[in-house]
Amino acid sequence: MKLPPRKVSVCLDSPFPIDIIPLAMSASSSTVDFSTGSVSAKIIAFAFPLFLGNLFQQLYNAADTLIVGNFLGPEALAALSSSGSLIFMLVGFFNGMAVGAGVVISHAFGAGDKERTERAIHSDIAFGIIAGIAITLFAVIFTPSILRWISTPESLLPLSSAYFRIYSAGIFFSVMYNILMGIMNALGDSRHPLYYLIISSVINIVLDLLFIAGFKMGVGSAAFATIISQAVSSILCFMRLVKGEAGMKIKLKAIHMDRKEMRGIITYGLPSGLQNSIIGFANTVVQASVNTFPSAAIAGFGVYGKIEGFVLLPITTLSLALTTFTAQTMGAGNFERTRSGIKTGMFMDVVSGEILGILLYITAPFLVSLFSSDPEVIMYGTKQSRIEALFYFLPAISHASAGILRGAGKAFVPMLVLLSAWCIFRVIFVRIVLLLSHSIMLIYIAYPVTWVLSSIIFIVYLFRGKWFSRKILVS
Repeated sequence: MKLPPRKVSVCLDSPFPIDIIPLAMSASSSTVDFSTGSVSAKIIAFAFPLFLGNLFQQLYNAADTLIVGNFLGPEALAALSSSGSLIFMLVGFFNGMAVGAGVVISHAFGAGDKERTERAIHSDIAFGIIAGIAITLFAVIFTPSILRWISTPESLLPLSSAYFRIYSAGIFFSVMYNILMGIMNALGDSRHPLYYLIISSVINIVLDLLFIAGFKMGVGSAAFATIISQAVSSILCFMRLVKGEAGMKIKLKAIHMDRKEMRGIITYGLPSGLQNSIIGFANTVVQASVNTFPSAAIAGFGVYGKIEGFVLLPITTLSLALTTFTAQTMGAGNFERTRSGIKTGMFMDVVSGEILGILLYITAPFLVSLFSSDPEVIMYGTKQSRIEALFYFLPAISHASAGILRGAGKAFVPMLVLLSAWCIFRVIFVRIVLLLSHSIMLIYIAYPVTWVLSSIIFIVYLFRGKWFSRKILVS
């Protein structure tokens, strides 16, 4: 049986369809026509819904840190912060595979092939169930060994183990939410996953306050609140798919891994999965270095990470908008508009990044104090903020350049540059400088240093003009 054809915008030789990259590309924003009108207005119109969606994602991620830091103190905050990179490393690969599954499903659905779409969906769900159970069992069983591997201080091990083991028990729901969200996005429904994320965020915050501030249940209860909220969002997504309200109906008896469809899922998902894994591993190695410092330093590092996630949102969402702008205008052969739009978008990204960096530099003590009232935590978080904030124009250049190149069909280039500079070189730099002097300031400096490296590479690559047949960046 054939479905009506559905237009799927594909980023040239990129393995990722533009309308299913990250949480992004909502139904409303994907209808923006970049070929006419004010470039800056169109970019903002496209980026704003993405900003809202990712804002709720950041609120969800920051809720535990904010509440634990204020009600349980710096030790509990350090215990929670010490495992954030580790959690991403464990689930990042499977979330990347979910992107690949979305490609396969989107292609089949766009071609109007109902049978293949159903096979791909049921294979994706079967993969998610097996992978989710496997990673959950692994993380729960080996919690102490994993935490010792990342150099978690012995003084924090009881608290860290309590949080990480309880959180690990619910990793299954995190994996399934990303799988189910990817399916719904691929079927053209990006609104409901956002609604469910908002509901989940509210539940997480309410339960955090209830368990920690109300019942005084300790740091493990923050993980328990996260499990419940993730379970709710997963169940809501699953129910919508079972009812067929997202355009395709799940049949429980049909859930199994089809060999042909799994081959496509692995082909498209493996690059993204490996990229996430490498990033997660690199961040975990850096976190292991941070964990060799006092608990206040660990907590301050974790708090800064949450603040940075909010501050960089405009940069990342504008970069996503640049991806689609570049793809649309180059696809239409409107190279002069592409050139003009790239300059405008790059300028907007860099200026917004630096303005936000200056604001963070000024307000850092206040922002860090929202997460913890401990003077040492505030001191460490403020120092890191002020060392890195004034250099935010550099990640803005890198993100914008990566977005432009993805839109031009050169997705491998930004992946290679960012993995090389922000992962491999950063890990090597941190390891070497800490041998020379055991100062956490050197870890803070590693970020601007690697931003400089990636920005220089991107600028040279873009202005050489060989990434496209016309030198659209050079008059």
